[in-house]
Formats: sequence, structure tokens, C-alpha cells
Amino acid sequence: MVVAHRGHRGRRHGPLIRRLVDGAAFPPISAALRDPPGLLAVGGDLTSDRLVDAYRHGIFPWFNEGDPVLWWSTDPRMVLFVDEFRVSHSLRKKLARSVADDGLVIRCDHAFERVIAACAAPRDPGGGTWIVDEMIDAYLELHRVGIAHSVETWIDGELAGGLYGIAIGRMFYGESMFTRVTDASKIALAHLVAFSRDHEMPMLDCQQQTRHLASMGARAIPRDDFAARIAGLVDQPSIDTWPERLVWQPSFRSTAPLDHDGNAA
Repeated sequence: MVVAHRGHRGRRHGPLIRRLVDGAAFPPISAALRDPPGLLAVGGDLTSDRLVDAYRHGIFPWFNEGDPVLWWSTDPRMVLFVDEFRVSHSLRKKLARSVADDGLVIRCDHAFERVIAACAAPRDPGGGTWIVDEMIDAYLELHRVGIAHSVETWIDGELAGGLYGIAIGRMFYGESMFTRVTDASKIALAHLVAFSRDHEMPMLDCQQQTRHLASMGARAIPRDDFAARIAGLVDQPSIDTWPERLVWQPSFRSTAPLDHDGNAA
């Protein structure tokens, strides 16, 4: 079934979008709307099978409380090639501390539920969140079956920041990150990048363009390019076991060009 996209003023206009009913397949990502950018389909459910199928094809869910499930495939797509990760001088000093200081520990999947709850918390007083209860339940189930993972920064026994996402084959799809201590989420991301490079996961999906992600080396690529790349990654063998703890490698070097301060740029 297809439905007309309803504009912000309630006026019907533009192309039709697919409504997913009775287990219907996703339309091709080329059918995604330009306004709103990347909206592909509406409806359906958040079962593990549906979510895995979506990610395998470059599609992700994103909707607000009270809305139907909305499925997106943005063009361009923000990605982070692990060899291009930017490590600033200040971040490198904190990563070095994680090697030498037992009080700064980076763990995998130690507190997934707490990480997703922290990511779901409104960033501003009175603000909302797109990580609604339905989404949380769905990703908790993906975590239980070994598909969703968290990377967490712990400082003196307290959860200071982290991120979570989906791993399929040799592709990692980042979903959200949070921080309670300056750079705690960046530290977690840096460890995920190093782990990904060691395990032949060359690219992390960041979904949408932000200055924060761009500052760490992420960049936008055409959706067709993204789809072609993940097609070759999702069918590769998945990582069987994620380690309980990640350790930074001081020898990590980025292939990104250097800025005028000598940092990867």
C-alpha cells in the first residue's frame, strides 16, 4: 500500500510513500522522498527480522512518540571510514590515559540497557526523544540475540559516556551516543574505531550529517555508494564474540590529512 506524504501544513502533495502492512517488503531505497529527505516507508513493526532486513539495505527507523514507525534512507549518507578517524591532540592524551589508568576503562556490552536509556534521555529540559519505549524494547531484543552492542566509557566505576549500534557482518551501524563527562563518548568511539579496523569493519554508519561527527572525520557519501559498500560487508561473517574490555592502541594513525595544528583533519 502507498500513502501520500502529508506536508507540514496538512496539505497532500508530492510523491507517494509505501505503507508496510502484512510483512510487506521495503521499497527500493531509490524511492525515498526528497521532502522530507530520505523518508522511504511508514508502518510495519520493529521485530528483529524487520530491523535486520532494514539495516542490511541501508534503511533505519526514526519517529517520535505517537507517530507510526517511519523508515528512512538518507542521501547523502554520513559515514566514518575507520582509517579517516580524527584524533585530536587533546583526545589522544585522554586515550593514552585509558592505557595507563585503571580508573578509565572501556567496556563492551556491560550495561547496554543503561546506555540506551541514557541516549534516550532528553538533552534539554522539557525536550522529547526519538528513542521511544518501542524502540528501546526492539534494540534490547537485538542485544539479547547478539546483534546490538554498546561501547562504554567507565571512569572510577561510573558510566561516563558511550554509544550503541547494530553489527551485521562486517558493518557497524551507529545509533546514538551520550556523554556525562567531557569527551567520554569520543573515547568510546575511538575504541570502537580501533576495534573495527582490527576486525576488518572499514566503515561505521552515522546516518545523518552533524558538525560533531564531521569534526571526527565522518563525511557524506552518495546513498548509492553507501548501499553498494554495505552489500559487500553485511554478508561477511560476523564477529563471534565482542570483548568485555577494549584497549586503545597508541600506534593508531589516521590517513586523513593533517590540519595546521598537526592533527588529523
